[in-house]
Amino acid sequence: MKYRYLPQTDQDKREMLEALGISSVEELFADIPEEVRFKGELQIPPALSEPELVRYFTRLSNQNVNFSTHINFLGAGVYQHYIPSTVNHMLLRGEFFTAYTPYQPEISQGELQAIFEYQTMVCELTGMEVANSSMYDGATSLAEAAMMAAGHTGKKKVIVSRAVHPESRAVLASYAHGQSVELVEVGLTADGVTDLEALETMIDDQTAAVVVQYPNFFGNVEDLAALEPVVHGKGGLMIVSSNPLALGILEAPGKLGADIVAGDMQPFGIPASFGGPHCGYFATTSKLMRKMPGRIVGQTKDENGKRGFVLTLQAREQHIRREKATSNICSNQALLALAASITLTALGKQGVQEMAMMNLQKAHYARQAFREKGFDVLFDAPFFHEFAVKLGKPVSEVNQELLKAGIIGGYDLGIDFPEYAGHMLLAVTELRTKDEIDTLVRELEAITRA
Repeated sequence: MKYRYLPQTDQDKREMLEALGISSVEELFADIPEEVRFKGELQIPPALSEPELVRYFTRLSNQNVNFSTHINFLGAGVYQHYIPSTVNHMLLRGEFFTAYTPYQPEISQGELQAIFEYQTMVCELTGMEVANSSMYDGATSLAEAAMMAAGHTGKKKVIVSRAVHPESRAVLASYAHGQSVELVEVGLTADGVTDLEALETMIDDQTAAVVVQYPNFFGNVEDLAALEPVVHGKGGLMIVSSNPLALGILEAPGKLGADIVAGDMQPFGIPASFGGPHCGYFATTSKLMRKMPGRIVGQTKDENGKRGFVLTLQAREQHIRREKATSNICSNQALLALAASITLTALGKQGVQEMAMMNLQKAHYARQAFREKGFDVLFDAPFFHEFAVKLGKPVSEVNQELLKAGIIGGYDLGIDFPEYAGHMLLAVTELRTKDEIDTLVRELEAITRA
């Protein structure tokens, strides 16, 4: 057959026409007047055979800039990390690849157990007591956290740090508008972290929650221990958006007083993929478990005493509670949560710590290398694997020059922070080598000082 994915033989066509009681395809359009029918040939390229089509699209794809052809220093929320080869070997098995929320536990024990293990790993990373089976992405997970805080406390004011990812703040603003929640931003100190003195003047008894990011959008590590008494002193909840990889070496937010921890599992086994799909995680305390959005997989025993897994506490959810549900999310990112679980299992506790430490050390080497070449680094606060460098030229122009040198440059902070125009946010992960970092420094020096 000529068309591999359209397996219709002449006999197939004759049988379909006979079943319809007509003799030709043209009879299907007999009711359309002749005068309005299109005459002639459509202005589209002629059909290609499968080998020709593959060659055509291969030529097109070879024009792309990607992580295989260029050295990548772009982060700002989506990162290039090591993905164990075992991930796809497991993930693409048929029984997992069609994964959806398993409503029938008697035939879904494998999928349910995989989600349960994912929830357990999220709790271990965040230091929280319970986690759900995943949200759509980090931004919507954070927004759900803020709305849950407003619903739980009965208060309608949420304070969010300006150091939270701009896109997450935009999603949060959309959710807040729909729920009639007042959203207030608190500014930054000169070190690029949340201004606690300003926060103390803004927070009041009507504040449902304070939202911070750890590490924040600039890569700087927020002082959660200092934040906690400020928030809880006014009866609010402390919500922390966190990069889960950083939690391999940073103290868990749950140990520092966080009430809700949300974020994106993308650093663990999930490719950048043009910005999605990703997998949001959501963890909280046992006290707030019944207010938590999304699915929860629980462990139980069957009538024979054997361990089993079920969807639990479903009375919170929209398919039962309707408009009284804790949230209208009605699914989860089972496949991508599984990818994160496989990655975490392959790395192990020590591997996660080592991977996080490599990010930390390589980023600090890079920042020092820039300083030795006379570049101004934006902040002096402790940071994880991102930092900002002042270029003295428009970042967009610099990035175009870097592309010519085979480098994907960093994020233009001026897009969302006008006061930091001309600053590039660089991400240095464990995949970057010393030679690649030195190449970046050398190229930026040549471009900005030409």
